[in-house]
Amino acid sequence: MDWNKSIANMINHMSLPSWPGVMIDSLQNLAHFDTCLVATYKKQFKPVVVHTSYELESHKNIRSFVSKAYLLDPLYNAIEQGIASGLYRLRDLAPDSFEKTEQYNSCYSDFDLSDEIIFVTHLNNDVVFSISLGRTSQLGGISRAELNRLKSVQPIIQAMSQQFWQAQSSKYVHNEKSRCSLDHAINTFDSNVLTPREKEITGLVLQGYSSKAIADHLSISVGTIKVHRKSIYLKLNISRESELFSQFINHLRTIS
Repeated sequence: MDWNKSIANMINHMSLPSWPGVMIDSLQNLAHFDTCLVATYKKQFKPVVVHTSYELESHKNIRSFVSKAYLLDPLYNAIEQGIASGLYRLRDLAPDSFEKTEQYNSCYSDFDLSDEIIFVTHLNNDVVFSISLGRTSQLGGISRAELNRLKSVQPIIQAMSQQFWQAQSSKYVHNEKSRCSLDHAINTFDSNVLTPREKEITGLVLQGYSSKAIADHLSISVGTIKVHRKSIYLKLNISRESELFSQFINHLRTIS
């Protein structure tokens, strides 16, 4: 009964600026979560935040994500690769060692997120509407029952997202070009120091792929990957992955 009332309330707000907040409150009837981020993505443009539980001005990591670090985000790269509309779990989109990356530490671990569920909806003009629902360690991972409830309403949320966008898209224009793709950022990262193969491996490491996953992807041995990683660290005068991430983020500031 609470959910039926929530649907009616969402319908009443569907074409209004208030719909994202009403929708987030309504979904709490189906699954508990602590954080939310509603954003739109469009190729060659930076993400646009529609609604969030975070204070953008006070969270430097969220500001960094929206302006630069999104290039390494599993959702962003899944969208770039043509992910279909649907409901996803972040861990299912992420590379095998994503939770060990500095990207994870800065954008997820620092906020104590233990799980994240994402509604993805393809809109017109190549825009993708995403609704990310985060759970901290206090709530723990989402249960199968909660996930099934969210899956059952995904078509409703998708249809409402489309109606909301038709009415409110003019308020969220993608007018800030990214100026670079992940491939361009990697290819220009210490371009006079790293070899093409080392750049390729650097990009996969930064995204969160393990040495084994990179070896499988490139059809070479794990031992060869380790040799390349040692060479990359030596050439960049670093000793750990966190330093690699910091150098790459500083590089993004020079080309974005």
